[in-house]
Amino acid sequence: MDGIGRARLLPWAGPEGERCYLITDGSGSVSRVADTIESVQLGMAGELLGHAADMLADRRATSGQLRFLLARMAEALTDVLRIAESRDVGFPAPACDGPGGIEETAPQA
Repeated sequence: MDGIGRARLLPWAGPEGERCYLITDGSGSVSRVADTIESVQLGMAGELLGHAADMLADRRATSGQLRFLLARMAEALTDVLRIAESRDVGFPAPACDGPGGIEETAPQA
């Protein structure tokens, strides 16, 4: 590193739900905590995908169970998108098209 810090989007929100940033060169203790939390969040997202496959294959799964799973998956996807943004992956953010609708934005060249 050249000693110049950069703003890193942290994998958690502030008290009012606002984004938290850290100016870092990537070597401090808060960066290591953020790395650990991101690793846990990605692991949980992967486990949820496996659990979703099992539940979808089980015709006895109730609508309540599926709604609960969907809520956890939405949380996990929010975490994964925040991690991707933090790592500057560059996924386009979807634009909301009103209640119940999502309009995808085209990737920028």
